[in-house]
Amino acid sequence: MELLDKTINSYLDVWLGPRDPRVKGWLLLENYTPTFIFSVLYLLIVWLGPKYMRNKQPFSCRGILVVYNLGLTLLSLYMFYELVTGVWEGGYNFFCQDTHSGGEADMKIIRVLWWYYFSKLIEFMDTFFFILRKNNHQITVLHVYHHATMLNIWWFVMNWVPCGHSYFGATLNSFIHVLMYSYYGLSAVPAMRPYLWWKKYITQGQLTQFVLTIFQTSCGVVWPCAFPQGWLYFQISYMISLIILFTNFYIQTYNKKASSRRKEYQNGSTATVNGCINSFSSLENNVKQRKQRKD
Repeated sequence: MELLDKTINSYLDVWLGPRDPRVKGWLLLENYTPTFIFSVLYLLIVWLGPKYMRNKQPFSCRGILVVYNLGLTLLSLYMFYELVTGVWEGGYNFFCQDTHSGGEADMKIIRVLWWYYFSKLIEFMDTFFFILRKNNHQITVLHVYHHATMLNIWWFVMNWVPCGHSYFGATLNSFIHVLMYSYYGLSAVPAMRPYLWWKKYITQGQLTQFVLTIFQTSCGVVWPCAFPQGWLYFQISYMISLIILFTNFYIQTYNKKASSRRKEYQNGSTATVNGCINSFSSLENNVKQRKQRKD
């Protein structure tokens, strides 16, 4: 394993240049092998997990889901606060910020962004809970692509550009995750579900986040500083891929559902008879909805 790590590190150093010495020896950052292995194991579980659960009863996981989502909500809130205050203290330039001019604030940003990298490993549990609950329809190409790539991307970010212009996307994403994981945590409690109204706006917020990140990253291309240009071009490309996938998800999830409801109404499937609502059909639909909500 040590020989493999040395070989991989030597190739990476040749391709990407010297690493940032400020993160030398930090947990999981010294070598790429652990991050790569975690990612391969994740993909194996995504592939084999549903097969294993096929003939088994789904797990409820309600209690642990509340704790898990609450934990990630608090972690995301902590990262958002620390990133905002670190950027303010370091006097970061919105248009382009290099990785060595923020003084002590740079180290604050680096420490928070390590937690951001590590949170991407924790978030693998999102998929594992889907598998255990047999919610396989939620394990989409978008879901797996996003989870599998983020951990790897942020390993490279932490080793080469762990502060400076890297702060912006992580700050926005931490804020979105406060909204997202608080929603998931509350939705694990059946009594709370009728009061949760912001699911649709989470996806809209994610798309807004990607667009703003592209804009801010593009500023570093137009008005360059000492931040490496290659990382900026990569981030723009990655954000574009997420916009395409998330837009497709939004259309499939919300626009098609709205269109389907309109068609049902036009076809008379709202269960009306001579202008009167068929109470039996309404009752049947309510029962079905309750059953669907049951974990």
